[in-house]
Amino acid sequence: MFLTLNRSLFLLVLFSASWVAAAENEKPNILFIMVDDLGKDWISCYGADQIETPNIDALAKGGMKFHNAWSMPQCTPTRATLLTGQYPWRTGWVNHWDVPRWGVGYFDWREYITFARVMKAGGYATCAVGKWQINDFRIEPRAMEKHGFDDWCMWTGYESGNPPSNERYWDAYINTPEGSKTYQDEFGPDIYTRYLINFMERHRDEPMCLYFPMALTHGPLVTTPADPDVIDKKEKHKAMVHYTDRLIGQLVESLDQLGIRENTIIIFTTDNGTSGGLLGTVDGVRPRGGKAKKFEGGVSEPFIVNCPGKVPAGTETAALTDFTDLLPTFAELGGVELPAKVTLDGVSIAPILLGQAETTSREWIMALGHGAAKLDEKGVHGASPYVSRVIRDLDWKVWVNESGEIDQLYHMKVDPQETDNLLSENRPLSDEASKRLAKFKAVVRQLPATDARPRYLPRNPNPWDMKVKPSKSN
Repeated sequence: MFLTLNRSLFLLVLFSASWVAAAENEKPNILFIMVDDLGKDWISCYGADQIETPNIDALAKGGMKFHNAWSMPQCTPTRATLLTGQYPWRTGWVNHWDVPRWGVGYFDWREYITFARVMKAGGYATCAVGKWQINDFRIEPRAMEKHGFDDWCMWTGYESGNPPSNERYWDAYINTPEGSKTYQDEFGPDIYTRYLINFMERHRDEPMCLYFPMALTHGPLVTTPADPDVIDKKEKHKAMVHYTDRLIGQLVESLDQLGIRENTIIIFTTDNGTSGGLLGTVDGVRPRGGKAKKFEGGVSEPFIVNCPGKVPAGTETAALTDFTDLLPTFAELGGVELPAKVTLDGVSIAPILLGQAETTSREWIMALGHGAAKLDEKGVHGASPYVSRVIRDLDWKVWVNESGEIDQLYHMKVDPQETDNLLSENRPLSDEASKRLAKFKAVVRQLPATDARPRYLPRNPNPWDMKVKPSKSN
């Protein structure tokens, strides 16, 4: 009896140990949430004065908060960057281009590897909900699938000639694998969130890579189901931020209910800073810049990572990261092999997220892209051959003009508002400033003299395509 009992206990312990080891080796789910047009000035855990965002704050309190995480300053460059792990100067998506509205260009799955394709090849179930806007679903109905997503629920973007498609909020016009339609009297962000939760319920027993590029808080400013009576412009924006926070809470609660919370790495961030007229204050100071600007208010975004038991709780980091790092980070977190022939500009920050390292090999981060792209006989391209950009390390930041010359240098530790350009008026530089300037010049010299064009194959014109304007020489 004694021997039998001991053997039973031994087997139980052995089974438990095996189960724990299996659990530890289980691929984590990745939930990447990206709010549209919202800077640190509207996230209370970053010091925002005019709002409380308790659910986002809870992610920061229970996880890791970054202070030097950069996006691109505008929608399209940011999205192309995070999808590909490449800087816009490499992909050609250096300026905004609203594909459904303007036609002509498109994000070509034959030319770009996305993190969704990488993760899907590594055994992940993939889903995207929210805002895409870099393909036209009328002529590319399976674009999301071809980019690597098993399922999707996306606002189509405004399709020229199709007025209902303008709606991303109330009466939202949404594309799923079944096609596009208007959801009458429904609030788009609720639809996207429900769809994602439903996907999680159906795939809870397999690893998931979930992409939620939110429609909120981009204009038009609207009322929400929680605040139907607000009228004032700023109050509508505030209500939209509150609703964003509410949806974050719903997602976390759903993960808890599904029993997968502790195996889901949540990354919360935004695609660029707040639109200029809606800027809030951080610790009493209005950030300089905002959307489409390369000041910190336009490119330095909230970036929070949370996973109980995996990501150290209540931690903060000054480590440098930008959106080129996301693809390699997802791959390392999921134990997924990267394609052999893909070129990446980013590095994995997984060791930082998991508390295994304090920094990476990164010595600098970069942001570029502003305004709308241009169109000529050869297709869509950047607004200039070489788009202006900013580069920074932990303490210093430079601005590079369209001639490829550094014409602004700021000591960020003492001048976070970027008001004192040390290169103005031929001022003498300190030894440290001279060393940093030389380092940044070396980085600039490594970059191509002209930016790439977006890569896509020609296709037949559509009635809604923007017309090429004849050049003045014609």
